Amino acid sequence: MPTTTPPILGGATIIGGWRGVDSPAFADAEITSAIEAFRSPSFVVIDPQTGRRGIATGGSLVDADTPGAWPVSAALPAMYPEWLGDRSFNETHGARFPYVTGAMANGIATTRLVIEIARAGGLGFFGAAGLSRDVVSTAIDELVAALGHDDLPWGCNLIHSPQEPALEAAVADLYITRGVRRVSAAAYMSLTPAIVRYAYHGVHVDAAGVVRRPNAVFAKISRPEVARHFVHPAPPAMLDALVAEGLLTRDEAQLAARLPVAEDITVESDSGGHTDNRPLGPLFSSIQAVRDEAVAAHGYTRPIRLGAAGGIGTPQAAAAAFGLGAAYVLTGTVNEACVESGLSTEGKQMLAAADIADVAMAPAADMFELGVDLQVLKRGTMFAPRARRLHDLYTTYASLDEIPRHELDELEQKILGASVDESWRTTREFWNERDPEQVAEAERNPRHKMALTFRSYLGLSSRWSIDGATERRLDFQIWCGPAMGAFNAWVSGSFLDDPANRTVAQVAKNLLEGAAVTTRAHQFRTYGVPVPAPAFRYHPRPLD
Repeated sequence: MPTTTPPILGGATIIGGWRGVDSPAFADAEITSAIEAFRSPSFVVIDPQTGRRGIATGGSLVDADTPGAWPVSAALPAMYPEWLGDRSFNETHGARFPYVTGAMANGIATTRLVIEIARAGGLGFFGAAGLSRDVVSTAIDELVAALGHDDLPWGCNLIHSPQEPALEAAVADLYITRGVRRVSAAAYMSLTPAIVRYAYHGVHVDAAGVVRRPNAVFAKISRPEVARHFVHPAPPAMLDALVAEGLLTRDEAQLAARLPVAEDITVESDSGGHTDNRPLGPLFSSIQAVRDEAVAAHGYTRPIRLGAAGGIGTPQAAAAAFGLGAAYVLTGTVNEACVESGLSTEGKQMLAAADIADVAMAPAADMFELGVDLQVLKRGTMFAPRARRLHDLYTTYASLDEIPRHELDELEQKILGASVDESWRTTREFWNERDPEQVAEAERNPRHKMALTFRSYLGLSSRWSIDGATERRLDFQIWCGPAMGAFNAWVSGSFLDDPANRTVAQVAKNLLEGAAVTTRAHQFRTYGVPVPAPAFRYHPRPLD
C-alpha cells in the first residue's frame, strides 16, 4: 500500500489543517486568552509566511490541503481541573476533584469546612487531633447528618500519640464503631496497633472475588523510611497480636498480609505544623521509588496513590505537584485563613498579612519530650522563641525546682503568665480528667512534671489563637507554612485579598482552575508555541 510522508513546516510535522470561525491567536494577549479556554479543543497552527506557531481554539481538523486551512502541528483535546490528578482517586473516594483539605488540629478544620469542601467536589478531613472523644463523636454526628457515610467524601484525623497510646486507640475504635471511612494518619514514625487495626478492619472478598476495604488510610509522610511502613503489609507479629486480642478476625489478618497499610500516601513537604521542611521535588521522587519497589515486591494489583502537600498555595505549585505525578493535592495553611476555619478572626487576619519568610520552627506540644518541632507563624507573635525557651529549660534542668530563681522569674512573668505552682495546679486538673496516669507519673518523676507544665503552655497557645484571646496575642500558636505568603502574594488585589471572601470552595476552585491554566500553558510551550510569561499567572476570580 503506498504511503506518503507528512509535510514539514517550520521544523514541525504537519498532521492536518484547521478551519474555524475565529482567527488563530499569535499575539501574546491572544495566546494567553486561548490558553485560558482550556475546556475547548485547541490546535497548534503554523503561519506559512513566518513559521510562527499560534493557537486555534474550537473549529475542526481538516485535510492539510483544504483551501484556506491553517497548517496544524498538534491537536490538544479539551481538559478539565477534574482530570489533573489520578482518575482512580476520584473513582475510589467519590470526589469530583483531586483535591483534599488537611486535618488542622483542635478543630481548626471544622465540620463546616469539611462539609463545604465536600459539597464543592473535594474531600476534607476534620481536625480531630487534640479534641476529646466526646467532641469528636459529636463532630461525626454532624458530618454524617450533612454528608452521609458514603454520599459525599469526608474523613477525620487520627494522629499518632506517643504520650497517650490509649487515647489513640480509643479514637481509632470510635472511628471503626461510627463507620468513619477515611482517616488522615498524621505524625506517625512507625506503625501502631491502632492505625493497623483501623486500616484492615472489615476487609473482605466480595461475591465477585474482589477484595474490598471499607476503611481508607491517608498516610501523611515526610520521610521515605516512614513511607515504607505504610506501603508494605503490616508486620505479621502485629497482625497476630490484634487477632489474639479480638481486634481483627483471622480472615482480616490473612487478607491484610497481602495489602499495604495505606493506599493513599500524602507526601508532605515544607508545611505548617509538623514538618521536616523538605522540598517537594526530591521528597516526592524518593517516596515514589519506595512505593514502586513495594508494588514490585508484593505484586499489588490495586494502585497506591501519592498525593502532594506542603507549599500548595498557588496554581503554579499545584500544577507542579500534578506534574510530579501527584494523584491529588492537599492544602492546609491556606484553608486555616478561610471563613470556615475554626481559627479566630484575629488569627485569620494575621495569616492574611504573612509573607513567605514569616514562619519559624517551634517545639510541638504532642512530642515535646522527643524534641519534635512544628512550623508556625512568626509575624506578630512571640510563640516560637518562647516555646524554644521552654524546651531549652527542659533539656538543661531535671526538674522545676532546679531552675534558678532569675530564670524562673522570667519564665513565670514572660511566658507562663502565672507561677509555676499555679501552672502545675491547672495542668494537674486537666490531666486528672484526661489521663490520671500522667499525673501519677508526674508525681513520681519531677522531669515529667516539668514536661507537662511546659506542654500546657504549648497547648493553651493554640487554644488562645482559636478563641481569639487578645490579651495573649503575642502567645498565639498559629500553624503556618511558606504557602501562606505565596498565596497572599498571588491573591493580592483580587477578591480573595479580603479574608472575608476566602471561602474554602473559592480557594480550592481557583487553585485548580489556575493549575489547569498553568498546565495548558506548559503543554503549548512544549509544542513550540511562544507562550508569554503572563500566561502562567492565573488571576483569581469568583467561580461557580
